[in-house]
Formats: sequence, structure tokens, C-alpha cells
Amino acid sequence: MAVTLFQCGTPFGCDSVSVWDSVWLCLCFSVDPYGFERLEDFDYESYEELMSEYLAVLTRRSIRWSRLLQGRGRLEKSIKVKRYVRKGVPNEHRGLVWMSASGAQEHLEKNPGYYHSLLDTTKQQHDPKLVDSIRTDLNRTFPDNIQFRKTSNPCLQKTLYNVLLAYGHHNPAVGYCQGMNFIAGYLIIITKDEEKSFWLMDALLGRILPDYYTPAMLGLKMDQEVLGELVRTKAPVVWQAMGQHNVMWTLVVSRWFICLYIDVLPVETVLRIWDCLFYEGSKILFRVALTLIRNQQAEVQQAGSLPDVCDCFKHMTRGPDVEDCHSFMQKIFTEPGSLSMATITKLRETCRARIIAEES
Repeated sequence: MAVTLFQCGTPFGCDSVSVWDSVWLCLCFSVDPYGFERLEDFDYESYEELMSEYLAVLTRRSIRWSRLLQGRGRLEKSIKVKRYVRKGVPNEHRGLVWMSASGAQEHLEKNPGYYHSLLDTTKQQHDPKLVDSIRTDLNRTFPDNIQFRKTSNPCLQKTLYNVLLAYGHHNPAVGYCQGMNFIAGYLIIITKDEEKSFWLMDALLGRILPDYYTPAMLGLKMDQEVLGELVRTKAPVVWQAMGQHNVMWTLVVSRWFICLYIDVLPVETVLRIWDCLFYEGSKILFRVALTLIRNQQAEVQQAGSLPDVCDCFKHMTRGPDVEDCHSFMQKIFTEPGSLSMATITKLRETCRARIIAEES
């Protein structure tokens, strides 16, 4: 059964028949296309209605992507490709697109054998603390996903362990910290390849989101403060409510950023966000956050206490607005308005200096 279900983890195939078969097959089971168990109160009727509409979008995108790539193993960036990415990458092409757009493919090709050398015990003495930290989190990684259970065949825990261990040796300044296991897990589910998952981790943690996972987590702290500054101008009523009730941004959005919306938003929505994250960079995280916040700003404004504000932020990530990933992704490029990388860079410099001054 597990194997059959995972076959439906590539639901968006190259022709309409395979798309229909896969989607309706997944509707029959309590496990989603990526191996995650559905909750007991999962609304199959609403999901079926949503997917029946989204299916036409998926089919069109798959055909157009196949024509664009035409069997090529690399993707060149362009305005057309950017538009295609924003509209969604079919699951069968995600690995290729992520690898090309992020520069991970280039790094893999320039370093043949490097990944496996990091795991070779004859060449690499594994740090016991690193090994223990990773092993401790293996069983905590996606306990609701049938592919990450010890009883699964194959079990992705071993693959996850290898990717995290290799990355810990590759980047000893980061090593391993909680949150990285979920990111690696998503990469493995999509690429189904250890080495590619490793190089995508390198792209995310080393270039797209530097300093997010270092011991000081300066990059993470900085971007939470940047979000606060953006909310001040783009959703002032929320900013005022946060100040009125003394709510710190770390309390309500740290999980959004450190897990890159994993276990915060629905799986398909997260993957659509990651399509853009690998192609356009970290500003996508802010566009998503601002869209979620602006959609609930009236509720936040009416909150009467700190717990009420926290509840509002929890509700932001639930419901039909975020489950309809195609509609939601269209909103993130319109709802927040103009948001340039230059603006974010300037805010980062200001917030970084402020954080360093406060912590010194």
C-alpha cells in the first residue's frame, strides 16, 4: 500500500489521464500524495471540489513546462521562466527546476564525489555530538508521514540522516539545529535523491538564507524584525495592535521562517512557495507573511489581548484561503504591493545593526 500511495506522490503527470487517475486515487485514501496522513476530520468533499478546479490548471502547466524544457536537464533564467515558476512547477519537474534555479546543479557538477566523501567513514571522522543531535530528531521528523517510519520499506530516515550528517560536516559553523530536519525531509520527498537534497540544502542555508541556522540565528532574528518594519507600512493596524499588546514577532512568526512554512501551511501551498523561493530568493518569505497578515488584519485589530493576537496568527495559516494554493500564490504577488530586494536589503542592514547593538 505504501508504495502505491507514494506513486501518487507524483500526481501531476504529463497527460490528463494520469493526472485524473492520480488525484482521484489519492482521494480514496487517508494519506496525501506526499505520504502524509490526513486528519480524521479531513474534508474530502471540499478537497475533491478544490482539486477538480485545480486539475485543469495542473494539466495546462504540465504541458507547457514539458514544451519549455523539451527534455533538457538544465533551466536558463528568463522573464518567461519566472512567470512559469510563479504559476507553479509540475511535481515531475520540481527537482530539475529547483536544482537549476538555485545554483545547486552547478555546485554538484563542480564537486563530483564530494557528497559521498562527507559520508565516507574512512575519510571522515563523524562528530559524535552531531550524530547524536541528528539521531535524536529522526523519529520526530514527520511522524505523520508513512515514508519516514521505521516500518516503511524503504524508510527515508536513513536518507534523511545521511543528508543532515553530510551537511553538518560540510558546514561545521551550522552543524545541525532543529528545523533543518524538516527542510531536508521535504527536499528528499521531492527529489528522491540524497545528493541533490544535500546540494539544495547548501543553496538554501548557505546562499538564500544565510545565518538562519547558525548558533546565534542572526539572519532569522533579523528577518523577523524586517517583517515588523514591513508590517508597519503595509498593515499599520496590525503593527499598532502588536505594540499595544506587547507581542514580539518571534512569538508569532519564528516558526514560519525557520521551517519555511512547513507544518504551517498545506503541503501543496508550501511547495508552490518553495518554487518561487528557489527561483527568486528570500523576499518570497516576506510576500507570503504579508499576505497572511493583511488577510487577517481586521481580526488582529479587534484582538483584546496577547493570547487573542496569537490566536489570530494561528488562524491566518488555516482555511480555504491557504488551501487553494493557486489562488493564494496569485495573491502574494499583488496583496503586499511593491516589495523590492533593495528595500529588504536596506531594512536588513538597519535591523541587523540594531540586533547586534542590543545583544552586545
